[in-house]
Amino acid sequence: MKKSYTLIDLDCANCAAKMEKNIRKIDGVNDVTVSFLAQKLILDADDARFDDILKAAADAIRRVDADCRVKM
Repeated sequence: MKKSYTLIDLDCANCAAKMEKNIRKIDGVNDVTVSFLAQKLILDADDARFDDILKAAADAIRRVDADCRVKM
């Protein structure tokens, strides 16, 4: 399943790259894009576990930038 989410308060392109790298490590993620310019998260992950993977991705985002959050 592939879904797109708005990111709130994503501050820099370097943070976006770190977020993307960390989210790729989550089991069940097929592909991910974190766009600083568009302020978007595009997540392609296992359908059966998508909600859990999305929560793990949101945690990974907060670890890189505590102010950034995913608008669900």
